[in-house]
Amino acid sequence: MQLFSVKMRASRRVQGAEEHISGAERIVGAQGVPALTHDLVTRAQRHGKGKPDFINIKVEAVPESACLRLPSLPVRALDCADAASGLRLAAGLLRRAGVPAPEAVLALMRAAGGLRGAMLLDADSLERLEPDRERGVRATNMDRADAASVSTSSGAPEKNHYQEALVLATKVAHAPNILAEICISDDPDYVTGYVASRELGYVRIARMKEPGSPEGGRIFLYRGSRERLAATLDFIERQPVLVENLPDAPGFRAGDFAVAAVSGPPDDAENKTDKAGRADKWAFLDERLERLRANGLRRHIRDMASAPGPSVCCEGRELLLLASNDYLGLADDARVKAGAAEALVAWGAGTGGSRLTTGGLELHSELERRLAAFKHAEAALLFNTGYMANVGVITALCGRGDVIFSDELNHASIIDGCRQSRAEIVVYRHNDMADLEAKARRYAGRRGLIVSDAVFSMDGDVVSLPELLRIADRHGFLSMLDEAHATGVLGATGRGTAEHFGLAVAPDVTIGTLSKALGSEGGFVCGQARLIEYLKNSARSFIFSTALSAAPAAAALAALDVLCREPERVRRLRDNTAFFCDSLKERGMDAHSSSAIVPLIVGDEIVALNAAERLFEAGYVLSAIRYPSVAKGRARLRATLRSDHTPEDLAEAARQAALALRSARRG
Repeated sequence: MQLFSVKMRASRRVQGAEEHISGAERIVGAQGVPALTHDLVTRAQRHGKGKPDFINIKVEAVPESACLRLPSLPVRALDCADAASGLRLAAGLLRRAGVPAPEAVLALMRAAGGLRGAMLLDADSLERLEPDRERGVRATNMDRADAASVSTSSGAPEKNHYQEALVLATKVAHAPNILAEICISDDPDYVTGYVASRELGYVRIARMKEPGSPEGGRIFLYRGSRERLAATLDFIERQPVLVENLPDAPGFRAGDFAVAAVSGPPDDAENKTDKAGRADKWAFLDERLERLRANGLRRHIRDMASAPGPSVCCEGRELLLLASNDYLGLADDARVKAGAAEALVAWGAGTGGSRLTTGGLELHSELERRLAAFKHAEAALLFNTGYMANVGVITALCGRGDVIFSDELNHASIIDGCRQSRAEIVVYRHNDMADLEAKARRYAGRRGLIVSDAVFSMDGDVVSLPELLRIADRHGFLSMLDEAHATGVLGATGRGTAEHFGLAVAPDVTIGTLSKALGSEGGFVCGQARLIEYLKNSARSFIFSTALSAAPAAAALAALDVLCREPERVRRLRDNTAFFCDSLKERGMDAHSSSAIVPLIVGDEIVALNAAERLFEAGYVLSAIRYPSVAKGRARLRATLRSDHTPEDLAEAARQAALALRSARRG
């Protein structure tokens, strides 16, 4: 049977610009085309957003043999008291579908409403992926299977919101690499929205906006490599789909059912009870933990019985440690420990409050002066952790109306800082300076920040700093570099990325940590004196945190002394990394690193986990890195080298790693 797709798009001109009013599509037999065309034109003229001055009808032949028939998603309906409650339900459903930052997704709905199609977001980085940002992604070529089986239109121009949305949601949920979808209708008379995925089904939410509001939008959430994006777009926009067995719209239910939709399956909540016979409100955690275990993503903590060193005592055995960021072996250095011990006796165990309310220690100011001098900066400021430094600095410098350019493989602390800032986030391809410049050019004249890791913690590669600084200066953006894995590692004397590249200038903002090569705890930021003064008054993670205690501050000061007097530690670290990579290559493994981090890409999460367990049994501690630390399907073993590893130990570790990986892959 020959079928035809009939598409309607209606718009009007407002102040010289085109404003989208309505769109619809049906698939019918040849005899149904005239009546359906009449129905769609009538419907366009009755839309709650106003009367259009342009209506386009497009008719295309669709061979029935080309149509993919899909079963409808299962349907549920949740009631709620108001729009705010509905949005909270939606956020919970997105989180259950695997979206890490559902509130940030909801915050983008207003921007999605301005598109003719849907916004397409990377579910993890929230980078926009639509090829055309004004048009969006248009889900087309779809209808109910029973509608296509008849030759005439129903003659009813009224829109069936539920059926049309369910058809679209079913098609999109089956598109490759689509994690979930959220939609709020832009029809002022329709306040119901939905969240959909293959796992959740189609979940209607009674109220997701206030009556009379013309705001709405649609967002597709994508998880996968950029190479697979074309296949996703082709399916959504071009693959003809007929959806079978659409159920009737269910009535809205409130109470426990709504809670179960957010926290876990109704079966678990109903079947598990506490000792008093009441429903176990924590049952959803059991289900989530079991899901993590089944996917090879559940993590466990191993307790060490000794200080970090080239080897460590764990579970009654001595193991070679290839999973520590104590790159220069300073955490257990006698001089560093003595500095910490003396400070503990002199200054006490804690500081008693934040530096702005209780006051700081002289040690704090001395360490800040030394860090600034080490990084060739005007001033520095201590934070309790590197994570808090990134979040505090980014949120202090950027806000609504600003733009942040962030590498797609940046550390979670950078990603969280970007999200919390509420600035517009533009994610560029990993270390791709051409992509960064193209995106920076589009935002010329805006206040913004380019932020990147110096050494990327999961891959061990180094940012193209000279190009990043050139792009930032050319387009008037601030530059910010997180040197957590670069300080003490890169450059002849361990001063970091600028020294590594032989640059006379540094980024505008340099973030560092005391907890890796310097063997202590804490974070810091270096830059101009006015930047540091501003952060003291604006960075919330500094203002509202109890000050770093004396022992780690004194330990870091002692570690800086050792590093400055013994730069050969940096050279030995570099030599050890090169030796280990060569040893792995001799055994047929692809290994390379510009830092002290050597990734061994495995792919499958469970294979990586099994390989790490085999290595542990053989006497080696290597980390199995899995989602969400890296993308799904990009699991790896991650070795981190130290300056005090011996060549003999590293050669044997390479041999054992090759054996463990071969064994794990065989199962």
